Amino acid sequence: MSKIDELVFIHQVASPCHLAILAESIGLKTRVIKKPSDLVLAKECNRFFLVAQKGTALDSKGIPLVAARLVSQYPIALYQVERNTLDPKAAMLLGIKGLLYADQGMDLLLTGLRKMVANELWYDRVLLSEMFNHLVKRLDNGGESLQDTVVMLQMLTDRERTIIQLVSSGARNKEIAHQLCISEHTVKAHISSIFRKTQSRNRVELLRWAQTYQSQFELCS
Repeated sequence: MSKIDELVFIHQVASPCHLAILAESIGLKTRVIKKPSDLVLAKECNRFFLVAQKGTALDSKGIPLVAARLVSQYPIALYQVERNTLDPKAAMLLGIKGLLYADQGMDLLLTGLRKMVANELWYDRVLLSEMFNHLVKRLDNGGESLQDTVVMLQMLTDRERTIIQLVSSGARNKEIAHQLCISEHTVKAHISSIFRKTQSRNRVELLRWAQTYQSQFELCS
C-alpha cells in the first residue's frame, strides 16, 4: 500500500472524535465527517477510512453499512466498536483491516492505528490464527469445501439473499428497488457487498454461484 495521505473518520455521533485527536498528536493528517453523504474525494489522494460503529446503521453482523459500501475502494477500519455486537470473522472476510474497541486504552488504540496505517491487520490473535489455519486447510483440500460454502452463505444478510433471488429471476436494479421499497443506490450497495461475499465479479458469475450452491442457499435462507 502507498503511504497514507489522510485519515478520514466517519463519526456520526455528537461527542468529539477522540481517536482523530490522538491521530493528529502523532502527526497524521485527519478529517472528521458527520455524514457519509458529505464525502467529496479526490482520486489522487491515498486515504484510510475509520468508521465508528456507534451511531451508524449496521448490517446483521454488526458492521456499519457505509463501511461495507466503501471497503472495495479504500482501506477501512472500525472504531468505537462495542464488544459482542459485531462478528469479527465477518468483518475480516469482508476486507475490514481491523477493529478498535470502545473499552481499549489509549496506548492500545494508538498501536492498532499505527499497525493498520502500515497495512497490517489488527484483530485478536486467536481469530488470526483460526483464519490462517482455515486457509491452510482449504489449500490442502485443493478447493472449497461444503463448510466454506456454508460460512460464505451465513455472511449474507436476509436482504442480500432476497436480492440474489431477485437477480436470479432477471430483475434489474430499478425493479429490485421498487419491489423492496429502497433506492437504486441502496440496491447497488447491496449488490457490491454480495459480489465481495460470493467472490463474484459480475451478475453472470453471481448467477453461476447461485446455481452451483442453490441447495445450500435455500437451506440458509
